Amino acid sequence: MTALKTATTLKEKIQQLAKDFHADVVAIRRHLHQNPELSYEEVQTGQYIAAQLEAMGIPYEHGVADNGVVGLIHGRNGSSKVVALRADIDALPITEANEVPYKSKNEGVMHACGHDVHTSSLLGAARILNTLREEFDGTIKLIFQPAEERLPGGASIMIKEGVLENPRPESILGQHVHPPLEAGKIGIKAGQYMASADELYMTVTGKGGHGALPMDCIDPIVITAHIITALQQIVSRNANPGTPTVLTFGQIASTGGATNVIPNEVKLKGTFRTMDERWRFDAHQRMKKMAESIAEGMGGRCELDIQVGYPVLHNHEALTHKTRARAEAYLGKENVVELPIRMTAEDFAYYSQEMPACFYRLGTGNPAKGITSPIHTNTFDVDEDCLALSTGLMAWLALKELEEA
Repeated sequence: MTALKTATTLKEKIQQLAKDFHADVVAIRRHLHQNPELSYEEVQTGQYIAAQLEAMGIPYEHGVADNGVVGLIHGRNGSSKVVALRADIDALPITEANEVPYKSKNEGVMHACGHDVHTSSLLGAARILNTLREEFDGTIKLIFQPAEERLPGGASIMIKEGVLENPRPESILGQHVHPPLEAGKIGIKAGQYMASADELYMTVTGKGGHGALPMDCIDPIVITAHIITALQQIVSRNANPGTPTVLTFGQIASTGGATNVIPNEVKLKGTFRTMDERWRFDAHQRMKKMAESIAEGMGGRCELDIQVGYPVLHNHEALTHKTRARAEAYLGKENVVELPIRMTAEDFAYYSQEMPACFYRLGTGNPAKGITSPIHTNTFDVDEDCLALSTGLMAWLALKELEEA
């Protein structure tokens, strides 16, 4: 008698299937890791996902938002309730430094944010759910989403193309790798969880000349310094003290400057993040007005282009509280931890604006194995033991959500 046949409860069946499929899920993850593709370029990744669903006999649509894939697993009464599960599939422009058998084959491109884990986990969960489809009522919608890493975000495009319709889910769940948590644990937080994220592109124009003759110039570097300092006051003096807000400039470059040459122009790139949508857009106007006024007052000119990015990610309170209780029942209470808010951003936030959503963190670290690198670094990796938990937990959470009328 097989281990699955001896399992008596739904949880035991899911846990056994997750164990049985673990090696296959690891192989999928390693294939994806070796073959990463950048945002809006995930052609082979989409084809691979479609082939995996085809092999499982799961109906799917390929080509949503160009490279996205959407699958449907119908239970006994497919129209009774619909729950969506989401994974992102794109990689980052980072050259991998890890010397592992599954190292990226695409120079300068790497799954440094764990989307290979997200995708393989959802494929593993799909296999579990498809195996158990005669034991539940309802439908599971599988969303394999491209372009999470670049504006406007693949989630926004998929939503515009109808990914949340026909059939429309009542709720959606997603997960993300989290190296600070050891494999075997997850983290969760109800309510506001991740910040909005807007991109700032600023050009400060002056009048260049000899560095020893500043009286004959309009120095855009000095103007820029004043603008940067002043803009930080918008955060410290205008934001509500209870509203986390971050303004960071990560790139400053002058055109034609040197040790003794004042340039004509300075360009800056930055990010503005907050947890309050109303304050977010008020701050945009304040930043533009302040930057332009300072430049004009100093004889120069400033153009500030604010590209509106992802909204605040809000974990629906009731759904998240239920998800936490269900995760504790599956993993044990000691393996589910409360997370603080994060000023990082995720385009899963677009789904959270449309319906009850819960986005939780999957522990992937293992200090004993030397797996500690943060995401978005060239040495990021995961303890692949996490893949047995990630697949089983996602399947469990989806089925428990379907059970609730």
